[in-house]
Amino acid sequence: MQTETDVIIIGAGPCGLFQVFELGLLGLHAHVIESLPAAGGQCAELYPNKPIYDIPAYPTIGAQELIDRLQEQIAPFKPTFHYSQQVTEVTRQDDDRYLVRTNTGLEFITRAIVVAGGVGAFAPKPLKIPGTLDLPTESIFYSVKDTGVHAGKDIVILGGGDSALDWALELYKEANSVVLVHRSENFKAAPASVERMRALCDEHEMQFLVGNVSGIDSENGSIKSISVTGQDGVSRRVELDQLLVFYGLSPKLGPISQWGLNLKKNQIIVDTEKFQTNVPGIYAVGDINWYPGKKKLILSGFHEAALAAFAIKEQLNPGEKVHLQYTTTSPNMHKRLGVEDPYANDETEAA
Repeated sequence: MQTETDVIIIGAGPCGLFQVFELGLLGLHAHVIESLPAAGGQCAELYPNKPIYDIPAYPTIGAQELIDRLQEQIAPFKPTFHYSQQVTEVTRQDDDRYLVRTNTGLEFITRAIVVAGGVGAFAPKPLKIPGTLDLPTESIFYSVKDTGVHAGKDIVILGGGDSALDWALELYKEANSVVLVHRSENFKAAPASVERMRALCDEHEMQFLVGNVSGIDSENGSIKSISVTGQDGVSRRVELDQLLVFYGLSPKLGPISQWGLNLKKNQIIVDTEKFQTNVPGIYAVGDINWYPGKKKLILSGFHEAALAAFAIKEQLNPGEKVHLQYTTTSPNMHKRLGVEDPYANDETEAA
Protein backbone atom coordinates (compact mmCIF):
# COMPACT_ATOMS: atom_id res chain seq x y z
CA MET A 1 0.00 0.00 0.00
CA GLN A 2 1.09 3.55 -0.72
CA THR A 3 0.51 6.46 1.64
CA GLU A 4 -0.29 9.82 0.09
CA THR A 5 0.83 12.98 1.87
CA ASP A 6 1.55 16.63 1.21
CA VAL A 7 5.19 16.50 2.28
CA ILE A 8 7.81 13.94 3.26
CA ILE A 9 10.43 15.19 5.71
CA ILE A 10 13.61 13.15 5.91
CA GLY A 11 15.15 13.60 9.34
CA ALA A 12 13.64 14.27 12.78
CA GLY A 13 16.33 16.51 14.24
CA PRO A 14 15.47 20.03 15.44
CA CYS A 15 15.21 21.45 11.91
CA GLY A 16 13.06 18.56 10.70
CA LEU A 17 10.74 18.98 13.67
CA PHE A 18 10.44 22.73 13.16
CA GLN A 19 9.73 22.09 9.49
CA VAL A 20 6.64 20.13 10.62
CA PHE A 21 5.54 23.21 12.57
CA GLU A 22 5.98 25.68 9.73
CA LEU A 23 4.17 23.40 7.28
CA GLY A 24 1.39 22.82 9.80
CA LEU A 25 0.79 26.56 10.16
CA LEU A 26 0.11 26.60 6.41
CA GLY A 27 -2.28 23.67 6.59
CA LEU A 28 0.12 21.04 5.21
CA HIS A 29 0.52 17.58 6.75
CA ALA A 30 3.86 15.80 6.84
CA HIS A 31 5.18 12.28 7.27
CA VAL A 32 8.63 12.22 8.88
CA ILE A 33 11.13 9.47 8.13
CA GLU A 34 14.02 9.08 10.60
CA SER A 35 16.88 6.58 10.51
CA LEU A 36 17.27 6.64 14.31
CA PRO A 37 14.77 4.95 16.65
CA ALA A 38 13.56 8.29 18.06
CA ALA A 39 13.40 11.99 17.22
CA GLY A 40 16.27 14.30 18.05
CA GLY A 41 19.08 13.70 15.57
CA GLN A 42 22.51 14.72 16.83
CA CYS A 43 21.01 16.61 19.78
CA ALA A 44 19.49 13.49 21.30
CA GLU A 45 22.02 10.96 20.08
CA LEU A 46 25.32 12.68 20.85
CA TYR A 47 24.79 15.31 23.56
CA PRO A 48 21.28 15.17 25.08
CA ASN A 49 22.39 16.82 28.34
CA LYS A 50 24.58 19.45 26.76
CA PRO A 51 23.31 23.02 27.20
CA ILE A 52 22.58 25.17 24.14
CA TYR A 53 22.85 28.94 24.60
CA ASP A 54 21.75 30.42 21.26
CA ILE A 55 18.09 29.41 21.01
CA PRO A 56 15.94 32.59 21.09
CA ALA A 57 14.17 33.25 24.41
CA TYR A 58 16.12 30.49 26.18
CA PRO A 59 19.27 31.72 27.96
CA THR A 60 20.11 28.01 28.20
CA ILE A 61 18.28 24.84 27.21
CA GLY A 62 19.40 21.23 27.19
CA ALA A 63 19.60 19.54 23.80
CA GLN A 64 17.05 16.86 24.72
CA GLU A 65 14.78 19.46 26.31
CA LEU A 66 14.85 21.40 23.03
CA ILE A 67 13.72 18.28 21.18
CA ASP A 68 10.99 17.63 23.75
CA ARG A 69 9.65 21.18 23.43
CA LEU A 70 9.72 21.04 19.63
CA GLN A 71 7.67 17.82 19.75
CA GLU A 72 5.21 19.51 22.09
CA GLN A 73 5.00 22.48 19.72
CA ILE A 74 4.16 20.34 16.65
CA ALA A 75 1.65 18.10 18.45
CA PRO A 76 -1.41 20.05 17.15
CA PHE A 77 -0.47 19.13 13.58
CA LYS A 78 -0.39 15.37 14.27
CA PRO A 79 2.62 14.48 12.09
CA THR A 80 3.24 10.82 11.34
CA PHE A 81 6.68 9.51 12.30
CA HIS A 82 8.41 6.49 10.81
CA TYR A 83 11.48 5.63 12.90
CA SER A 84 14.36 3.27 12.12
CA GLN A 85 13.72 3.84 8.43
CA GLN A 86 16.01 5.00 5.66
CA VAL A 87 14.78 6.39 2.36
CA THR A 88 16.29 4.22 -0.36
CA GLU A 89 14.49 5.44 -3.47
CA VAL A 90 12.96 8.67 -4.75
CA THR A 91 11.35 8.49 -8.18
CA ARG A 92 9.54 11.33 -9.93
CA GLN A 93 6.17 10.29 -11.37
CA ASP A 94 4.48 11.47 -14.59
CA ASP A 95 2.25 13.82 -12.56
CA ASP A 96 5.35 15.43 -10.95
CA ARG A 97 4.66 13.76 -7.60
CA TYR A 98 7.35 11.57 -6.02
CA LEU A 99 7.34 7.91 -5.09
CA VAL A 100 9.40 7.48 -1.93
CA ARG A 101 10.44 4.02 -0.70
CA THR A 102 12.21 3.04 2.53
CA ASN A 103 14.47 0.13 3.35
CA THR A 104 11.60 -1.66 5.12
CA GLY A 105 9.28 -1.49 2.14
CA LEU A 106 7.14 1.53 3.09
CA GLU A 107 5.95 3.53 0.08
CA PHE A 108 4.71 7.11 -0.09
CA ILE A 109 3.35 9.36 -2.80
CA THR A 110 4.19 12.97 -2.03
CA ARG A 111 4.18 16.30 -3.75
CA ALA A 112 7.25 17.68 -1.98
CA ILE A 113 10.27 16.37 -0.07
CA VAL A 114 12.33 18.19 2.55
CA VAL A 115 15.73 16.73 3.37
CA ALA A 116 16.51 17.71 6.97
CA GLY A 117 19.03 14.98 7.64
CA GLY A 118 21.63 16.96 9.56
CA VAL A 119 24.99 15.66 8.37
CA GLY A 120 23.30 12.70 6.71
CA ALA A 121 23.38 9.16 8.02
CA PHE A 122 26.08 9.87 10.57
CA ALA A 123 28.13 7.65 12.78
CA PRO A 124 30.85 8.55 15.30
CA LYS A 125 34.34 7.94 13.96
CA PRO A 126 35.60 4.83 15.78
CA LEU A 127 38.88 4.31 17.59
CA LYS A 128 40.84 2.07 15.22
CA ILE A 129 42.89 0.10 17.72
CA PRO A 130 42.96 -3.73 17.78
CA GLY A 131 40.71 -5.07 20.51
CA THR A 132 38.49 -1.99 20.66
CA LEU A 133 35.47 -3.78 19.22
CA ASP A 134 35.68 -6.39 21.98
CA LEU A 135 35.36 -3.83 24.76
CA PRO A 136 32.02 -3.77 26.63
CA THR A 137 29.74 -0.76 26.13
CA GLU A 138 30.30 0.30 29.75
CA SER A 139 34.02 0.77 29.02
CA ILE A 140 34.06 2.76 25.76
CA PHE A 141 31.68 5.57 24.85
CA TYR A 142 31.14 7.64 21.71
CA SER A 143 28.55 9.94 23.28
CA VAL A 144 27.39 11.05 26.72
CA LYS A 145 23.73 10.45 27.44
CA ASP A 146 23.79 10.26 31.24
CA THR A 147 26.55 12.03 33.11
CA GLY A 148 25.78 9.94 36.20
CA VAL A 149 27.25 6.89 34.47
CA HIS A 150 30.67 8.57 34.64
CA ALA A 151 30.51 9.82 38.23
CA GLY A 152 33.39 8.63 40.38
CA LYS A 153 35.20 7.03 37.43
CA ASP A 154 38.72 7.48 36.10
CA ILE A 155 38.04 8.77 32.59
CA VAL A 156 40.20 9.30 29.53
CA ILE A 157 38.74 11.51 26.79
CA LEU A 158 40.13 11.37 23.25
CA GLY A 159 39.77 14.26 20.81
CA GLY A 160 40.51 17.92 20.24
CA GLY A 161 37.19 19.32 19.07
CA ASP A 162 34.33 21.02 20.86
CA SER A 163 32.70 17.77 22.02
CA ALA A 164 35.90 16.48 23.63
CA LEU A 165 36.64 19.77 25.39
CA ASP A 166 33.03 20.41 26.40
CA TRP A 167 32.67 17.02 28.06
CA ALA A 168 36.09 17.21 29.69
CA LEU A 169 35.07 20.53 31.26
CA GLU A 170 31.75 19.07 32.35
CA LEU A 171 32.72 15.61 33.60
CA TYR A 172 35.74 16.61 35.68
CA LYS A 173 33.26 17.87 38.29
CA GLU A 174 31.79 14.40 38.89
CA ALA A 175 34.50 11.99 37.75
CA ASN A 176 37.28 10.78 40.01
CA SER A 177 39.79 11.91 37.39
CA VAL A 178 39.81 13.14 33.78
CA VAL A 179 42.69 12.88 31.32
CA LEU A 180 42.31 14.54 27.92
CA VAL A 181 44.41 13.05 25.11
CA HIS A 182 44.91 14.84 21.79
CA ARG A 183 47.45 14.36 19.04
CA SER A 184 48.82 17.92 19.26
CA GLU A 185 48.69 21.21 21.10
CA ASN A 186 46.41 22.59 18.37
CA PHE A 187 42.68 22.27 18.97
CA LYS A 188 39.58 22.72 16.82
CA ALA A 189 37.55 23.65 19.89
CA ALA A 190 36.53 27.13 21.03
CA PRO A 191 39.57 29.06 22.35
CA ALA A 192 37.77 29.81 25.61
CA SER A 193 37.29 26.07 26.21
CA VAL A 194 40.95 25.36 25.54
CA GLU A 195 41.98 28.16 27.91
CA ARG A 196 39.67 26.81 30.60
CA MET A 197 41.04 23.28 30.16
CA ARG A 198 44.63 24.48 30.52
CA ALA A 199 43.70 26.44 33.64
CA LEU A 200 42.16 23.32 35.20
CA CYS A 201 45.32 21.38 34.39
CA ASP A 202 47.38 24.03 36.14
CA GLU A 203 45.08 23.63 39.14
CA HIS A 204 45.54 19.83 39.00
CA GLU A 205 41.80 19.34 38.44
CA MET A 206 42.47 17.35 35.24
CA GLN A 207 45.35 16.35 32.95
CA PHE A 208 46.21 16.82 29.29
CA LEU A 209 48.50 14.53 27.29
CA VAL A 210 49.77 15.10 23.76
CA GLY A 211 49.91 11.86 21.80
CA ASN A 212 48.03 9.07 20.07
CA VAL A 213 46.52 5.92 21.53
CA SER A 214 48.78 3.06 20.48
CA GLY A 215 47.34 0.20 22.52
CA ILE A 216 44.60 -0.93 24.89
CA ASP A 217 44.89 -3.30 27.83
CA SER A 218 41.82 -5.10 29.10
CA GLU A 219 41.17 -7.77 31.67
CA ASN A 220 38.09 -10.00 32.00
CA GLY A 221 36.28 -7.91 29.40
CA SER A 222 36.95 -4.58 31.13
CA ILE A 223 39.33 -1.87 29.99
CA LYS A 224 42.24 -1.33 32.39
CA SER A 225 44.60 1.06 30.64
CA ILE A 226 45.67 2.58 27.34
CA SER A 227 49.09 3.31 25.92
CA VAL A 228 49.64 6.85 24.68
CA THR A 229 52.62 7.46 22.40
CA GLY A 230 53.79 11.07 22.46
CA GLN A 231 55.53 13.12 19.79
CA ASP A 232 58.81 12.14 21.47
CA GLY A 233 58.13 8.50 20.66
CA VAL A 234 57.77 7.55 24.31
CA SER A 235 54.78 5.39 25.22
CA ARG A 236 52.99 6.13 28.49
CA ARG A 237 50.50 3.88 30.26
CA VAL A 238 47.32 5.55 31.51
CA GLU A 239 45.02 3.60 33.81
CA LEU A 240 41.27 4.21 33.47
CA ASP A 241 37.77 2.91 34.01
CA GLN A 242 36.15 4.44 30.95
CA LEU A 243 37.30 5.65 27.55
CA LEU A 244 35.33 8.42 25.82
CA VAL A 245 36.09 8.88 22.12
CA PHE A 246 35.17 12.14 20.38
CA TYR A 247 36.84 12.00 16.97
CA GLY A 248 33.88 13.59 15.23
CA LEU A 249 31.22 12.21 12.92
CA SER A 250 31.58 10.33 9.68
CA PRO A 251 28.84 11.82 7.49
CA LYS A 252 27.38 9.66 4.75
CA LEU A 253 24.65 10.88 2.43
CA GLY A 254 23.84 7.30 1.48
CA PRO A 255 21.13 6.97 -1.20
CA ILE A 256 20.61 10.75 -1.22
CA SER A 257 23.78 11.05 -3.29
CA GLN A 258 22.04 9.13 -6.08
CA TRP A 259 19.04 11.46 -6.45
CA GLY A 260 20.60 13.80 -8.99
CA LEU A 261 21.03 16.65 -6.50
CA ASN A 262 23.82 19.16 -6.92
CA LEU A 263 26.30 18.62 -4.10
CA LYS A 264 29.20 20.46 -2.52
CA LYS A 265 31.16 17.73 -0.80
CA ASN A 266 28.55 16.11 1.49
CA GLN A 267 26.11 19.01 1.44
CA ILE A 268 23.15 19.68 -0.84
CA ILE A 269 23.26 22.97 -2.73
CA VAL A 270 20.09 25.07 -2.36
CA ASP A 271 18.91 28.57 -3.27
CA THR A 272 18.28 31.11 -0.53
CA GLU A 273 14.77 32.10 -1.61
CA LYS A 274 13.02 28.73 -1.31
CA PHE A 275 15.81 26.44 -0.05
CA GLN A 276 14.97 24.27 -3.00
CA THR A 277 17.54 22.03 -4.64
CA ASN A 278 18.19 21.83 -8.37
CA VAL A 279 15.43 19.19 -8.51
CA PRO A 280 11.96 20.82 -8.39
CA GLY A 281 9.95 19.77 -5.37
CA ILE A 282 12.95 18.67 -3.31
CA TYR A 283 14.14 21.04 -0.59
CA ALA A 284 16.90 20.86 2.03
CA VAL A 285 17.19 22.61 5.40
CA GLY A 286 19.65 22.46 8.29
CA ASP A 287 23.23 21.26 8.35
CA ILE A 288 22.80 19.11 5.26
CA ASN A 289 22.40 22.06 2.89
CA TRP A 290 24.87 24.57 1.48
CA TYR A 291 24.64 28.06 0.04
CA PRO A 292 27.02 31.05 0.09
CA GLY A 293 27.37 32.25 3.65
CA LYS A 294 25.92 29.06 5.15
CA LYS A 295 26.25 28.79 8.94
CA LYS A 296 25.62 25.44 10.60
CA LEU A 297 23.41 26.73 13.40
CA ILE A 298 20.07 25.39 14.62
CA LEU A 299 18.85 28.99 14.51
CA SER A 300 19.70 29.22 10.79
CA GLY A 301 17.93 25.93 10.12
CA PHE A 302 14.73 27.28 11.71
CA HIS A 303 14.81 30.27 9.34
CA GLU A 304 15.38 27.97 6.37
CA ALA A 305 12.43 25.76 7.38
CA ALA A 306 10.11 28.77 7.50
CA LEU A 307 11.00 29.93 3.98
CA ALA A 308 10.89 26.39 2.62
CA ALA A 309 7.37 25.96 4.01
CA PHE A 310 6.08 29.03 2.15
CA ALA A 311 7.79 27.85 -1.04
CA ILE A 312 6.19 24.41 -0.71
CA LYS A 313 2.75 25.97 -0.12
CA GLU A 314 3.16 27.98 -3.34
CA GLN A 315 4.37 24.89 -5.21
CA LEU A 316 1.37 22.84 -4.13
CA ASN A 317 -1.06 25.66 -4.93
CA PRO A 318 0.18 27.20 -8.21
CA GLY A 319 -1.31 30.57 -9.00
CA GLU A 320 -2.61 31.04 -5.46
CA LYS A 321 -0.98 33.81 -3.46
CA VAL A 322 0.25 32.65 -0.06
CA HIS A 323 -0.48 35.37 2.47
CA LEU A 324 1.67 35.85 5.53
CA GLN A 325 -0.45 35.38 8.63
CA TYR A 326 0.75 36.08 12.15
CA THR A 327 0.15 33.50 14.86
CA THR A 328 -0.63 36.36 17.26
CA THR A 329 -3.67 37.65 15.34
CA SER A 330 -4.74 35.13 12.69
CA PRO A 331 -7.90 33.09 13.47
CA ASN A 332 -6.71 30.49 10.94
CA MET A 333 -3.44 30.09 12.82
CA HIS A 334 -5.28 29.81 16.14
CA LYS A 335 -7.58 27.14 14.73
CA ARG A 336 -4.68 25.09 13.38
CA LEU A 337 -2.79 25.42 16.65
CA GLY A 338 -5.88 24.51 18.67
CA VAL A 339 -5.74 27.67 20.78
CA GLU A 340 -8.43 30.16 21.67
CA ASP A 341 -8.59 33.49 19.88
CA PRO A 342 -7.08 35.90 22.45
CA TYR A 343 -9.26 38.71 21.06
CA ALA A 344 -12.57 36.82 21.15
CA ASN A 345 -13.60 38.31 24.53
CA ASP A 346 -12.74 41.81 23.34
CA GLU A 347 -15.04 41.41 20.34
CA THR A 348 -17.86 40.07 22.51
CA GLU A 349 -17.59 43.00 24.90
CA ALA A 350 -17.52 45.47 22.00
CA ALA A 351 -20.72 43.94 20.56
